[in-house]
Amino acid sequence: MRGARIMMVNKEELEKEVTYLRRQLEERNNQLAAVHRISARLSGTTDLDALLEETLEECLKSVHANAGSILLYDEEEDKLVFRHVIGEARDVLMGMRLEPNQGIAGEVFTTGKPKLSRDVSQDKRHLREIDDKTKYRTRNMVTVPLKSIEGEPIGVMQILNKEGGEFFDEHDIELLMILSAQAAAAIESQRLYEEAKLAVVVKLMGDISHDIKNMITPIQVCAQTLQMLFESYFAEMDELLSADGGGTEWKQRLQDASQFLREFYPEAVDMFLSGSKAVQDRVREIADCVKGIVSEPNFEMLNINDLVNNVVTPLRLVAEQNGIEINLDGLSEVPLAPIDQKRMYNAIYNLVNNAIPETPAGGKIFIRTAALEDGEFPEGNCLIIEVEDTGRGMPEEVRAKLFTKDAVSTKPGGTGLGTRIVKNAVDAHHGTITVESQLGVGSKFTLRLPLHREDVAANGF
Repeated sequence: MRGARIMMVNKEELEKEVTYLRRQLEERNNQLAAVHRISARLSGTTDLDALLEETLEECLKSVHANAGSILLYDEEEDKLVFRHVIGEARDVLMGMRLEPNQGIAGEVFTTGKPKLSRDVSQDKRHLREIDDKTKYRTRNMVTVPLKSIEGEPIGVMQILNKEGGEFFDEHDIELLMILSAQAAAAIESQRLYEEAKLAVVVKLMGDISHDIKNMITPIQVCAQTLQMLFESYFAEMDELLSADGGGTEWKQRLQDASQFLREFYPEAVDMFLSGSKAVQDRVREIADCVKGIVSEPNFEMLNINDLVNNVVTPLRLVAEQNGIEINLDGLSEVPLAPIDQKRMYNAIYNLVNNAIPETPAGGKIFIRTAALEDGEFPEGNCLIIEVEDTGRGMPEEVRAKLFTKDAVSTKPGGTGLGTRIVKNAVDAHHGTITVESQLGVGSKFTLRLPLHREDVAANGF
C-alpha cells in the first residue's frame, strides 16, 4: 500500500512536470512564431510605422502584457520621442518628448542594457508624473534598448504590466531583446532605404539644376535683346515724332497706339530677368535643402509688405488664370523687422503657390500682416504674417504632421520639400508657424517672427 501511494505521488508530480514543460514548449513555440512573423514582415515592407506597430503588438502578445511603447531618439532635438504606443495612454503619450537620460527609458537608452522592473513603485527613476498624466498605473515593466548595426543607441522599447498579476522574468527579457533587435533592424533598413533614395534625388537635382540653367539662359539673353531693341525702337520713334513736317493727328495716334507697350515692356523684361534668376536660385536652394545644406541667415531690417508684394507680382498672373483672387487688403502698416529676404520670400512664395491649386475657381487667397510690439515673443514683440485660402482644406492627420519629419504630401508625387523650405525659413528666424484647416472651407497659415533681434542690432542695422 505504501509503495502504491509513493508511485501515485510520483505519477502526479510527473504529470505536473510534463504539463509545465508542455506549457513552456507551447510558450516558446509561440515566441518563435512571433519572431518568424516579424522577420518575414521585415523582408517584405518598407512601411516602418506599420512594422514597428506590429512588432509592438507581437511583443505584448508574446509576454502577455497589456501596454507598451517604442521611443526613438531624435538627434536634432536631442530627445526621446514616443513614436508608437499601445494601450490606454496612447492619445496622451504619442509624440511626448523626454530628455535622453530621463526616467527608466533614459537609463536603458544611455547604458544600452535591458532593465527588469518588478515593482516600479520601488524604483526612483520611474516617472510617476507620466502615470499621473495618463491615469494609467504602471506596476511592472521591461525596458530594452534599440541599437543600430554599429551598436549605437537609437531608442528603447517598454513593455508594461504582465497580465494576471504575474511578473516579467528573464525569459521575457530574452524574447524582447530578440524582437527589439528586429525592430532596430527595421529602423536601420528604413534609414538605408531613405539614404539610397536621397542619393538618387541629389544626383537628379544636380542634373535638373544644370538643365534649367541651360534652358533659362536663352530666355535671359532674349529678354536683354528685346530690351535693347525696344529702347532703340522708341528712341527712333521719338526722334521721328519730334521732327518737323506732316500733321499732328497721325503722330498722336501712333503715340496712343504704342503707349501701353512703352510702359509695359520695362516691367515685362524685368519680370523675365528676375523670374529667371529666381528660378535658378530656388532650384539651387531646393538641391541644397535635399542635401541638408543650410546657409547662415542674412538678416536685414525690411518691410514685410514690400516682400509680400514682390512675391505676389509673378503669382498674381498664375492665380488669375485659375480664376482666383489674391487679396492684399489685410496688409497693415508694420515696422521694419529683421528678415532674411531670400528665406522669407521663398516661404511666403511656397505658401501662396501651394494655395493656388488647392483653391477652386472663384476662390480667394488672403495675405495679411500685423505687428504686436509690446510683450514677449511669441505673444508680443512679433511680426505676424497670415496666408489664408478658401480652398479644399486638409484632413486633421495631414495638418497635425505638416511641419514635422512625418509630413505627408497630399499631391500626387509630392515630396514635401515646400513645407520643409517654409519650416527652415521660420526656424532660421526663431519664429513659429501654426496651421488651421477645415475640409471644404480652407486653410490658414500663421507665421510669427520676432520684431527685434540682438544679433541684428549688434550689426548696426
